[in-house]
Amino acid sequence: MFDEILGLPLHPLVVHAAVVLTPLLAVLAAAYALAPRTRPVLTWAVAGLAPVVPVSVFVAQESGEALEEGRFASVEGQLRELIDEHTGFGTPLLVVTFVLGVLSLALVYVTRGDRFGRPAQLAVSALTVVLAVAALYYVVRAGHSGAVAVWS
Repeated sequence: MFDEILGLPLHPLVVHAAVVLTPLLAVLAAAYALAPRTRPVLTWAVAGLAPVVPVSVFVAQESGEALEEGRFASVEGQLRELIDEHTGFGTPLLVVTFVLGVLSLALVYVTRGDRFGRPAQLAVSALTVVLAVAALYYVVRAGHSGAVAVWS
């Protein structure tokens, strides 16, 4: 299912969604958390990206595993080390983007109206910013290690 589309490997086609949308969610969620005046403008963007980003990372991870099994299973040496390094960032990135997505939705919910107090809003905001930084770290490391594996 995650192997090919129209005869082309799926991974190089879908990985760009994860590489573009993850930083976009991270920056917008952090801005939403840190700059309350931006919230009216960013609400729909953050709420829309929150479920899309983990799905795009999941599809990128699954298609990468299918690509590795189908075309690089017998690779050894330096290329194997590069592929293993790149693969090693898949699961942490998926976990971080999933939690960031949930926290982003929680942040939108908690900051709308006066249902929750300021301490709850600050706590969810702080957690969202921490997860946004972690998502940026993992997506950059995953993208860079994948580029090194392809171009070296």
